[in-house]
This record gives sequence, structure tokens and C-alpha cells, in this order.
Amino acid sequence: MLAILRHPTFARLFAAQIVALVGTGLLTIALGLLAYDLAGPQAGAVLGMAYTIKMVAYVGLSPVMGALVARLPRRAVLIAADLIRFGVALCLPFVDSVAQVYGLIFVLQAASATFTPTFQATIPDILTDEAEYTRALSLSRLAYDLENLLSPALAGALLLFVSYSGLFVGTALGFLLSTLLIWQTSLPGRTDTKERPFLQRVTRGGWIYLATPRLRGLLAYNTAAAAAGAFVLVNSVVMVRETYGLGETGLAVAMGAFGAGSMLSALLLPRLLDQVPDRPVMGAAALALSALTLLHGAVFWLGGALSWPLFLGVWMLTGVLYSAVLTPSGRLLRRSARSEDRPAVFTAHFALSHACWLVTYPLAGWSGVKFGLDGSLIVMGTVALAATLVGRFLWQAAPAEIEHEHTNLPDDHPHLIKHGGRRHSHAIVIDDEHHVWPTQG
Repeated sequence: MLAILRHPTFARLFAAQIVALVGTGLLTIALGLLAYDLAGPQAGAVLGMAYTIKMVAYVGLSPVMGALVARLPRRAVLIAADLIRFGVALCLPFVDSVAQVYGLIFVLQAASATFTPTFQATIPDILTDEAEYTRALSLSRLAYDLENLLSPALAGALLLFVSYSGLFVGTALGFLLSTLLIWQTSLPGRTDTKERPFLQRVTRGGWIYLATPRLRGLLAYNTAAAAAGAFVLVNSVVMVRETYGLGETGLAVAMGAFGAGSMLSALLLPRLLDQVPDRPVMGAAALALSALTLLHGAVFWLGGALSWPLFLGVWMLTGVLYSAVLTPSGRLLRRSARSEDRPAVFTAHFALSHACWLVTYPLAGWSGVKFGLDGSLIVMGTVALAATLVGRFLWQAAPAEIEHEHTNLPDDHPHLIKHGGRRHSHAIVIDDEHHVWPTQG
């Protein structure tokens, strides 16, 4: 997998991703400490609102920002977004009210909602070979998991020498290094040269996404992963502290087991996806993840909590299946849009997948309080299973090329000339010539 880093452009972009992720990890720790300084016992409510602002910015702003920067050079967009995040990180140590925190977090997440989809849509234009791109996706998944594991340890080490305000400086340095790496990298230019109205640019990615059966299935599978993952991220601290009576070290071990499972899956997936198509891999992983969450809840409800080692094993297996659902997403997005539409489609996926989390995060917290941890596991497992079944219905096996007929194109249209007449077969993507998916030939 590491052989992909021999590609110089990708290697620099991956390095930029790593340093930005480290900065983001430090920001998470520093933000919690800042919230406690400003709000004391109400810090949890402050952080909850900050994360809600993050999700709202991701879901609501990313399509708009994507449309605004659609005609701008990619490198300029990435650098500008990183510089905005750099500036916000430098401002955070000087805030003295919760309202200022909310305002700065909104600006930072608006920049991230611009940066991340643009970054993700650039990679398939750099790595045109699908096997290489698959390994890049797995490497990116590993980077996210390592950041979740290592950033708290790095923050703890830094706090031995500096106050938490120093962590914001570390965050700013991460974004600045990311800026410098991108500035030194030559990126492919935009391929969409067609002028479109602003509203069409805002909605085009969502239209393509929701008109493509495999992407509708992908969204359903993302919902399943978000349901199971939200329980882990929201309720692990309650499980560890209340059910097992352990402290912060126990929580670190539990989240480490989940992260280790996710990394193991990312390491194994490239070889598996070389042999098996995405659909059966993702469908089986989503079904197994739903069943595991439901089974854990049923055993907990009927017989009490699992032993600590068995609980860690369940969390590790949850991480394996969670990553197996999410990691191949980029392959489907790349396959489902023309190069000029990829930024819009990646942006649509970014917004819609975060909308799943916007629903499942509060549901996991509410159900844990209302029904207990065992009941919450059953609720989230049921949501995951329902989403998986919807995904299997929406994304059914289909031939690589679909026979279809164009009745509304002129006889001299380049598409008809290229494919030899009005009725022909080829791989379908939703575009200006194919407004709907041909289901009846």
C-alpha cells in the first residue's frame, strides 16, 4: 500500500492531509479545555453546540461553497481554505465568550466544507488507475484512524510544556504546513468549461448523486455505518465509566480497539476489492455491522454486559465492519460521474453523509438516556438494519453496460455519432445526455 507514496503529487497531498489532521486533532482537545474555561460545568453543552454548528456547516454550506468555487483553480481554493483555518486557529486563544467560539467554529467549518470535497475530488484525477486509487482511499482511512489514536497522546505530551492555548498554535502550524505543501504541488486543472447558472451548480451534484442507484445505495449504507458508529462515539464513555467502572484509560483502550479494527480493515480491503466488487463487500459489511449491533444489544438486555475482553473484541469487529462500509465510497463516486462533475458529486456526498451523522448523533444520545445502553444498541442496530435493507433494494446488481435509447437528441448529436445511433449500450453516468437512469432498456 505504501508504494502509492512513490507518486510525488499524491505523496505531497497525503502529507498535507496528515499535518492538517494532526492540527484538527489538537484543536479538538484544546476546544474542550477552552469550553471548560469559559462555561465550567456547562462545557458539554458548549461543545455539543459547537459540533452541531460543524455538522450544519458541512450539510448546508458545502454545496453552496462548492458552487461558488467551481470555476476557480483547485490549488487556489485549497490554499485559501487552509489559510482561513490557519487564521481561525490563531484567533481562538484570544476569545473571551462562548458566542465568539461559535462564530469562529462556523468560519472554520465553512472553510473545511470547501477544502475537504475539493481535496477528495482531486485525488481520482491524479491517480487514474483504480487499483492505485483504492490503495489511496485505504491509506486515507488509516490516516484518519491514526489521527484519532495519536492526537490525544500528542496533545497530552504538549500540555506538559505549554498551556492549552499552545495547542491552538499547533493547530495553526498544521494548517500552515498543509498550505505550503499544496502550494508546492501542481494539480490538474478544472475540466468543466460549461457555463451553468449558480443554482444549477449548487444542485447538480445532488441531482447526479440521487439519480444514480449505486449512490442511493451508498447513502443508505452510510446511514447504517453512521447509526452503529454514532453509538460507539457517543456512548462509549458511558459504557466504560458506568457499565465497567473504568476511567479515562479504559475509554482510551475501548476507542483504541475500535480504531485498530478500522485500520485492520483499511489494510485488508485493497486486496479484497481487487478480487470482489464493491457492492457485495459493502452490503455484507453493512449487514454484519447491523447484526452485530443488534446482537450486542440483545445480549446486554437479556444477560447483562459482556466481559471487558469480549466487549473490546466487539468494538474491534465493529471498527472492521464500519471501515469496510465507508472506505470504498470514493471508488463509487469516481465511477458515477464524469471528471468535470466529480467535484460536485464529491461535495454532494460530503453533505449527505454528514446529514446521516446529524441524525444519528443525537439519536444515539437520546436513546441512551431514554432506553438505557442496551435499548440504545437495539435502536441503533434497528436503524442500521433498516438502512442496509434499503441500500440492498436501491443498489441491485446491474450489467456494466446498459442498453438504452435517446429519443430527444438531434441526429447529429456527438453522443449518437460516438455510439452508433439512438439505441446503444455503454456504461451509464448521469450527465447532460442521461438525465435519468435507464431501468427498462
